[in-house]
Amino acid sequence: MADYMKKPKGWKDLSPEKLAELMNRRSEGYLPALLGFTLISVSKEHVRASMEIAKHHLAPNDYLHAASVITLADTTCGYATIINLPESAGGFTTIELKTNFLGTSREGVIFCEGTPAHIGMRTMVWDARVWDEKSGRNLALFRCTQMILPKQQ
Repeated sequence: MADYMKKPKGWKDLSPEKLAELMNRRSEGYLPALLGFTLISVSKEHVRASMEIAKHHLAPNDYLHAASVITLADTTCGYATIINLPESAGGFTTIELKTNFLGTSREGVIFCEGTPAHIGMRTMVWDARVWDEKSGRNLALFRCTQMILPKQQ
């Protein structure tokens, strides 16, 4: 399993904010960090993250690109999956996702919170809500299914 997918040592003794800080460091050099994704709080029950909107998050029409919103939601749920992986897991992968877009934004900060709908030994299903910091409006509702991969022999 890749290092960024492993639970940090002693993670159960860390506050959700300290755990988020540790996991943010693991994202360095990967797409989430390059897009400005920041974990705020990580626990088994929910994961919170944010992303400050920059020009590279926008589509050519100057509105938030759908892929930016999906990246924030899918990554939030991915970190939620990591912290809930069973010891027998060798990793995971997203096998399905769906997003309902309810609004958009052009500037500021957007937030995401992921919560479990199902945590199993073979699959996990996560729901996430993405909203605009300034207006508080929901921008997207997201659901994904993660397939838990076995350890390689």
